[in-house]
Amino acid sequence: MADLSKAADIVLNKCMRAKKDEEVLIVTDEPCKSVGLALWDRARELGCDVVLAEIRPRQTNGQEPPASVARAMLGAKVCLLATSKSLSHTRARKEATAAGIRIASLPGITEEIMGRALMADYEQIAGFTRKVAEKMKGARWATVKSPSGTNITFSVEGRPVHPDAGIYTEPGAFGNLPAGEVYLAPVEGTANGVVVVDGSFAAIGLVDTPVRIEVKDGLAVQISGGESARRLESMFDAAGPDARNVAELGVGTNGKATLTGNILEDEKVLGTAHIAFGSNATFGGKVQVASHLDGIILKAAVFVDEKPLMQDGKLLV
Repeated sequence: MADLSKAADIVLNKCMRAKKDEEVLIVTDEPCKSVGLALWDRARELGCDVVLAEIRPRQTNGQEPPASVARAMLGAKVCLLATSKSLSHTRARKEATAAGIRIASLPGITEEIMGRALMADYEQIAGFTRKVAEKMKGARWATVKSPSGTNITFSVEGRPVHPDAGIYTEPGAFGNLPAGEVYLAPVEGTANGVVVVDGSFAAIGLVDTPVRIEVKDGLAVQISGGESARRLESMFDAAGPDARNVAELGVGTNGKATLTGNILEDEKVLGTAHIAFGSNATFGGKVQVASHLDGIILKAAVFVDEKPLMQDGKLLV
């Protein structure tokens, strides 16, 4: 528990700067309960007015929390969402952010990830991440390529660029922990090409065989590969047509993160790119669906307005 206590202290003191007597809400579920309890224990030691809410695990990433928890989020000053399925792309989270609540989401957090990727120097990550974000701001088009076959282009014109730097101290600040990525929502209907995910996929883990996804006019239209591809197709079908929307482009900026099959950490791995499908209404897009699935692309090249941002998995910043 010593490592968890130290990591919990980084979350509350450095990332959130929670204050004595400040109302802190920690939302957790059974798979992430040990992390939720570590956060609760450290918040209590810091003198925060802390509440721990355990919910039934959600069925999918992006599924809304219970209404009572959504209301409780609006009444806190700091929210930590340590749940097995992501609450990041929910109306409840978006409304709490709009109300000025400082929120960190830790979807799928494990003790191992907390003791590794959360022990990073977040001041250093914040500075580097913001530099990457500056390179992406104002772009009109983005292209992603990779040796495994990814070759996709889409418009990003007018879409805000989000540096997930890990420091959430201002009212309404929001991001993931562990942090370390820059992301945006491509313009719906503009993506065309092929995405080949050869790292990992949300809700699947490390892929057994690279998953090849053909994209036409912003939607995944054909999926091929092994068992991972079949599982992805099944999740798309279960969530509905909007789950096939090309929702996000992101690049990882956390040098402590390691590819393990847990998307929370995988999408932060320095030098990886990811493309997500499904919901993006919470960070600048227009699609709201109870599904958000990130796919990690290794050794990627990323171009913004034909200028290289990343080459062979190395950020040119």
